[in-house]
Amino acid sequence: MKINLKLNFKRLLLLAHRWFGIVLCAFFAMWFVSGVVMMYVGYPKLTDTERLAHLPPLRAGAGLLGPREALAAAGVAGPLRQLSLANARGGRAVYLAVPPSASGHGHGREMAPAIVVDALTGARAPATDQATAMASAAAYAGAGVGLRYLGTVGEDAFTHSRALDGHRPLHRVRLADADDTLLYISGRTGEVVRDAPRTERLWNYAGAWIHWLYPFRGNAFDRYWADIVNWLAIAGIVMVASGAAVGVLRWRFRRPYRDGARTPYRDRMMRWHHIGGLLFAVTTAAWIFSGLMSMNPWRIFDGGAAPLRTAALEGAPPAPSAAAVTPDALLAAAGPGVRELRWTRVLGDTIVRAQGAAGAPLLLDGRAARPLTLDAAALQAAAAGLLPAPVARIERLTAYDLYYYSRDDHAMSGGRARPLPVLRIVFADALRSWVYLDPRTGEVVGRSDRYRRTSRWLFAMLHSWDWAPLLARRPLWDVLLIALSLGGAVMSATGVVIGWRRLGAKLRRAVNAQAHPSGKIDRQATRRPRPLHPL
Repeated sequence: MKINLKLNFKRLLLLAHRWFGIVLCAFFAMWFVSGVVMMYVGYPKLTDTERLAHLPPLRAGAGLLGPREALAAAGVAGPLRQLSLANARGGRAVYLAVPPSASGHGHGREMAPAIVVDALTGARAPATDQATAMASAAAYAGAGVGLRYLGTVGEDAFTHSRALDGHRPLHRVRLADADDTLLYISGRTGEVVRDAPRTERLWNYAGAWIHWLYPFRGNAFDRYWADIVNWLAIAGIVMVASGAAVGVLRWRFRRPYRDGARTPYRDRMMRWHHIGGLLFAVTTAAWIFSGLMSMNPWRIFDGGAAPLRTAALEGAPPAPSAAAVTPDALLAAAGPGVRELRWTRVLGDTIVRAQGAAGAPLLLDGRAARPLTLDAAALQAAAAGLLPAPVARIERLTAYDLYYYSRDDHAMSGGRARPLPVLRIVFADALRSWVYLDPRTGEVVGRSDRYRRTSRWLFAMLHSWDWAPLLARRPLWDVLLIALSLGGAVMSATGVVIGWRRLGAKLRRAVNAQAHPSGKIDRQATRRPRPLHPL
């Protein structure tokens, strides 16, 4: 009885691995290859650095209205979450006013579109038309670059990001530059919100687009996309686990088989698949599992964290819209090359961040147009009120830690500002929350809790191996990930061949059965190689 149970269990493992493998091995071969591509070419995005570099500089003496006058003329009242001024719409200076209920106005982050106010007239900007889109593209591209308008699109292969939802429909303009760049312009604000050079577009079809199963996005399968990814990953984990169990059971660790081999398979594909499975099963399972964790399945990493009490940092009014200093005075104080002015409140004062094409912003007093340095002690005291919990400690970090770190712009978590030094404020709450605060600007630049830190380990660490000591020793990181990916791809590709052979044999037997209803089947036509020692 025990022998039968053991044989039945082994048979069940074999069948599970065989049939899951026939269906899934092609997916996993594709995921391994596309993952290598993603190490060097990411999904198209417009980073803040790119956006600022392509904005025409603001110039003093242009007769721009102050924020108070411009917003009053546009009928925008009340406090604002964010207010900025840039030549962002068709090369014209506009105020982008974000209401308190929104979370930002784009540039790759979670967003709700801003209210756009012309900085010369105070008029609200209408929806973006073709002429405005072409003007924005021309300002982005610079002089002498040809443009071709391609119409509007709701969503396509390079704009699946939910951060763009408030900007749809998107105008598309192709640049006649060396990179054959495709620009996407917001249908709401007129800003360039995404750029996709030709090389990036082409590699993405072999990279992120296929790796993330984006063929199921933007069509009838869109509502099921997350479930498709989740269940394919779960099935893949079952496939790898059952295959690893079968592989270990069939490997002779002590006494080899009669031909002296440790594996029972004489067929080359079966032998490669068996050995490859034993070598790469652990990393393959880890990548599949971490890919599943990237989806936050069934919201398992949502710990119910309370929103930050940003009013503790902002302090009392005045609001940004009450600022009396004109843009001309601020630009004169900041000097040439300013791409964007951004009004905010810190510690009860109106602060203006004058941002150039690169580097850190210059902080200006919004009421006196002079350089400003924040009071470090007052900032730390105010930051203690960000959460309704006592502060365990405040640490000043001059280097990245395991949860606050920077990646290359093309990486999935790259392209975001991660300034140093930074204050890490550790709260003694149930979620063991950490808040990262830029002491220079008073901006919250990161947040973590025990759920997010668990996600970091189970997703980013396992999937991307973005561990600072390893990333600092490139090309070691590249060699390890490429070698393991190629091993997994070989294991998956041999599984595809084996699966097709088995399906072909079954199909031939079915055809023979129809052709010989008497039951006399051509056994030679359906014969396939078998292992020396079948399970």
